[in-house]
Amino acid sequence: MVFPIHDDNSDRTIFPWLNIAFIAVNIAVFVLLQGMGQNNDFTFAYSVVPAEIVSGQDYQTDDELIEFSTPQGRSQAVKPGLKPTPVPVYLTLITAMFMHGSIAHLLGNMWFLWIFGDNLENAMGRVRYFVFYLLTGIIASLVHVALNSQGASSLTASLGASGAISAVMGAYVLLHPNRRVTVILLRIITDVPAYVAVGVWFAFQLVSGLGIFGGRDGGVAYGAHIGGFIAGVILAKPFVAGRSNSLDRSWQRSKRQSDSSDRII
Repeated sequence: MVFPIHDDNSDRTIFPWLNIAFIAVNIAVFVLLQGMGQNNDFTFAYSVVPAEIVSGQDYQTDDELIEFSTPQGRSQAVKPGLKPTPVPVYLTLITAMFMHGSIAHLLGNMWFLWIFGDNLENAMGRVRYFVFYLLTGIIASLVHVALNSQGASSLTASLGASGAISAVMGAYVLLHPNRRVTVILLRIITDVPAYVAVGVWFAFQLVSGLGIFGGRDGGVAYGAHIGGFIAGVILAKPFVAGRSNSLDRSWQRSKRQSDSSDRII
């Protein structure tokens, strides 16, 4: 697996206020409204539930006591049920984008958004980036809903910014394919083109998702990741229309850097 730690921001012309605002909102929701993940009443009221999106109806389910094995023997835990949603259920397609299931879930998503989102805000401008982020996040959630509209998974809550961030990465690799990204690859820190850094990540989503298409694997909605990524690739160019001169200069610069790096190798 490839883990990005930095990318080339030398051609950025605007400070990424909006991208930072997205990160701040996600953190604030998790800390203040989700109670660091402990407020199940809030979390399971504002998450996306496929059956609710398909039917337009709000569902509530009881908490469930589940048993599982541990090295010390059998143990029990309470699986929270779905809570009443005080807003139209379709709005959960947006509210769920700003919630997370754990600190690790939050930090992982925000790190990827920090690395890749600023370049997209620079390429699109703040207003377009705002619309792009929300629109592709909704599309990613709708893909997840379509793949989980039947069976037990239709009543399983889904949340997280991963769909929108996957779209950001899809747009990033289309607009800046040769931009250098510093990554940890096989325990080695190295620079690779964006198409390698993001491409390896997307390949992992495909491989993981093929086994559970229409379902979830370990609680990860790979369908939303794949759907968001594809939406980002498709919508990237329309969202930078009219800003092509700046983008072309950025691409030419990154292409020269890539060519120079290739000659050195």
